[in-house]
Amino acid sequence: MAPNPAIMQAVERLGYRVTVGDVATQAGLNVEIANQGLLALASEAGGHMQVAESGDIVYQFPRNFRDVLRNKYLRLQLQEWWKKVWKVLFYLIRISFGIFLIVSIALIYITILIIIMSASSDRDSSDRGSDFGEGFFYFPNFFWYLSPNYDTYYQERRREKSELNFLEAVFSFLFGDGNPNANLEERRWQEIAAVIRNNKGAVVAEQISPYLDDIGEKYQQEYEDYMLPVLTRFHGQPTVSPQGQIVYYFPELQVSATKKRSRSLKPYLEEFPWRFSAASSGQILLSAGLGVVNFVGALILGSLLRDGTAAAALGGLVAFVQGFYWLLLGYGTGFLALPLGRYFWIQWRNRKIAERNRQRQARARVLANADTQLLQKIAYAQQFAAEKVIGKEDLVYSTEADLLEQEVERSAQIDAEWQRRLQEGSRE
Repeated sequence: MAPNPAIMQAVERLGYRVTVGDVATQAGLNVEIANQGLLALASEAGGHMQVAESGDIVYQFPRNFRDVLRNKYLRLQLQEWWKKVWKVLFYLIRISFGIFLIVSIALIYITILIIIMSASSDRDSSDRGSDFGEGFFYFPNFFWYLSPNYDTYYQERRREKSELNFLEAVFSFLFGDGNPNANLEERRWQEIAAVIRNNKGAVVAEQISPYLDDIGEKYQQEYEDYMLPVLTRFHGQPTVSPQGQIVYYFPELQVSATKKRSRSLKPYLEEFPWRFSAASSGQILLSAGLGVVNFVGALILGSLLRDGTAAAALGGLVAFVQGFYWLLLGYGTGFLALPLGRYFWIQWRNRKIAERNRQRQARARVLANADTQLLQKIAYAQQFAAEKVIGKEDLVYSTEADLLEQEVERSAQIDAEWQRRLQEGSRE
């Protein structure tokens, strides 16, 4: 079984020497999963366990452990290969919608032009020119959006810039740019673990509640049931103060391989609002304008092809377009309907997000404006606060060296320490 990617990434970010608590905090993982994952990674990637006198374990990994795993697991090789292939495929998918829009507009209006010119072939040339100009070229005013001068004209009026090209902007206009909170649960547990670590492994429920959801009335309850998932995930232990207040400490998050500074955090978990599109306002307007051009053109073409006589008489491109006309009309309809529906869905979704953010922020204010009772509770929790950093001098055993050699080295260190103390005693 291949190692957990989240654990591998955490090990790299933490400098290749970690404890279970370090990885659980960095990745927001369940302590048990982090422990099992580190054991598996050390076994497969040539890592080493270092045992301190206290019994705590530190894992040391080689900096090239990914290369070791890549050579060992065909699955990892295929995953990396597929990531590269999918990146190209997904880009082609993204730009295909813009390409199809341009092709659709071109086919529709060229077909309309052929039908109108054919229908006008028996008319007087002057009448044909007048009708042609008033009838057909009324619509190509929309094609001004395709003019090379359009971007220059509109550039001064743009309020924002986009890193997307036109074809990418069409995809963004249609489907957006993904869920901004796709990693919300990962962020939630990372930030909760960071709060615990910042407080040296001892916290009260009010310090954790701004990062949780679906608390509701439980927030006012005496038993603080909403803390159970946190205790389960990070192996926490509740204890009760003499005043009957519950505090929580997490022994495994109090042990670290290196000294770390407190992590800067927002006072509550913030969900990000959905954005309609990452495209600029000019690109959105251009995409919508071309969508209107495409849809109106499809309706006009449908009226010209309705009885089928034009396709039968002219054949060629006209007959070819009639064969998949409903696809063109369906694409034109969907091109406008999908963004419109998505716009209203985003408004509804963002109202829900704003309400959840408001609730978390309100719980954060309770902590910021703590009353005397809450301050006493936090002070009691700090009695259980501890921070243990496992340095090289604390180790009694490591799988990097032979056990007998380590025992001999350890005995020599103990003897040297005794000799030093005896010499200091004799001098006194």
